[in-house]
Amino acid sequence: MLARIILILYLIFINFMGIATMASDKIRAMEHRFRIPEAVLFTVAIIGGSIGSIVGMFLFHHKIRMAKFRFGLPLILVLQIGFIVLLRSVMVSIVFL
Repeated sequence: MLARIILILYLIFINFMGIATMASDKIRAMEHRFRIPEAVLFTVAIIGGSIGSIVGMFLFHHKIRMAKFRFGLPLILVLQIGFIVLLRSVMVSIVFL
């Protein structure tokens, strides 16, 4: 139970970070300041913040013209969902062995 609460809190936090990094990079771009590297934006998505990154991308109209973000972030989300489905099916089969 505690592990589930920690996981939920982590996902909430990392998805807010996904929104925040997109917002911060958009502001920096508009002010012609040092930008957040694209690798950081993708890393936040990969470690669980893909939904927040996608929301931030569309909310702030940032990186939406770049194919690697427009298709890459949803692909990361689909892969994460697929991994969760696979993991749950493996866990169910282990329980019934």
